[in-house]
Amino acid sequence: MSEKDEETFKSVDLEQQTEKSPEPGINPQESPSEIETDKPSTPSTEAKAETTPSTQTSTVKAKWTSTAEQFKLKRFFVLRPGTLDHGIQDVKALVNPTEDGAIQSVWLMAEVDHWNNEKERLVLITENTLLIFKYDFVMLNCEQVQKIPLNFIDRICHGSFCFPPRSLLTREGEGVRVFWDKLREPSFTSRWNPFSVDYPFATFTYHPVKSANEELGRLCDIQNFREQLNLAAQKAHSKNPVPGKANGVLVLSQPILIEAYVGLMSVIGNQNKLGYCLARGNIGF
Repeated sequence: MSEKDEETFKSVDLEQQTEKSPEPGINPQESPSEIETDKPSTPSTEAKAETTPSTQTSTVKAKWTSTAEQFKLKRFFVLRPGTLDHGIQDVKALVNPTEDGAIQSVWLMAEVDHWNNEKERLVLITENTLLIFKYDFVMLNCEQVQKIPLNFIDRICHGSFCFPPRSLLTREGEGVRVFWDKLREPSFTSRWNPFSVDYPFATFTYHPVKSANEELGRLCDIQNFREQLNLAAQKAHSKNPVPGKANGVLVLSQPILIEAYVGLMSVIGNQNKLGYCLARGNIGF
């Protein structure tokens, strides 16, 4: 081998060693992926594709549920523009200022009778009287008025609804029961008569349209109704006590018992909202 070939061979060998030699500070056993700096992990395209349809499905279901609820609420005549205001003005005109006193508050309630039937009611609290109106929001006229003197109210119960152990009925939610004659118990015939109205108490619960808007939410708030009724009754007891009767109102937090066992009529009536003024579609041939 000549000297020139040997020099060329040596120079090539050095260049190869230089290319293969690792840089200082880097472990030759580490892979290039380990040398790279850590980067925040991003969800893969498949994960995004999996989460997107579920989100869209939940959104569609929420919109469908809200649309169905709005459709159900629109069937109530009380939500028609001007109907509720007209009804309130009509029942206010039936108040006797001399006997009942000034009007303090107006409420939209659902009354629950002793057979678990719901009925739409307008309720007024005045200085001396609790007035319960059966108002027809279709024909815009008052059909029935029940007056209870506030100084006769002796007990107010609030809580969830309950039934006897062997009853087939159920009811969710809370209610308020107002008693005005604790010495009188309902008779046997009254208990088994679904049309009996001589019970010494009235039971109220939330109206179905309470979630339509904020104004209706205030009108249907039974807890606020209970507080204002208690204050008005206490004032009436101190102002005009009943002779031979303990003055004052006892407020109890306990389950409200509805002594109904089968109640097929109430099941059908409550499911179809027969106690409310409702748009029921075209009936005919």
